[in-house]
Amino acid sequence: MTIAVNPSGTKAIDPPIQQKPLSFDEFFACYGGDNRYELIDGEVFDLEPTGQHEEVAAFITTKLCVRIDGLGLPWFVLQRGLLRPANTGITAFRPDVAIVDRDELIQEPLWADQSILTLGTSIKLIAEVVSSNWQNDYARKVEDYAVLGIPEYWIADYAGLGGTRHIGKPKQPTLSICTLVDGDYEIQQFRGDQAIVSPTFPDLKLTAEQVLRGGRYRL
Repeated sequence: MTIAVNPSGTKAIDPPIQQKPLSFDEFFACYGGDNRYELIDGEVFDLEPTGQHEEVAAFITTKLCVRIDGLGLPWFVLQRGLLRPANTGITAFRPDVAIVDRDELIQEPLWADQSILTLGTSIKLIAEVVSSNWQNDYARKVEDYAVLGIPEYWIADYAGLGGTRHIGKPKQPTLSICTLVDGDYEIQQFRGDQAIVSPTFPDLKLTAEQVLRGGRYRL
């Protein structure tokens, strides 16, 4: 790993070449302040955000914040935080969008000093915008977020990158909404002008295309 200083004077970290799995503490020492990376089973992953990736995440954040405010809920969107499952020391997810319940934070052991969550009960909804590391979004995170008890998980695959076993063939932009039922996710998929269905925000009036295009109008 190489650490350089860019013209603004801040440290820039080159993509890592790992020699061994990293612990959470090692990962946090190197990458804790950089929201580009997350840790899964000791391996550092570059989240590879593109401009469209950021637009989709920002659109989801904006729409959900409007509903939270309108309903007067004690929830907020986590900006730069990590989700470190309490049962492992070598994994730290960095969700693109995470709706946090402020009333549950009293139970979080690290929150007062660091922007780190360890309990699924603190989170009402997570949305991941799919990048080239799509396997993590469709497989690993589906499993781990369900184990954590997160009630709702969105997979926003705006470029249709996921495998055909996940989004079918021919592949196309797809929004998968996973709802926790008896410890497992039931997955409903939305495409094009289909109106999405969110159990957490049942009055949310959006189509799959609006979400997957980050609010842009059809060209």
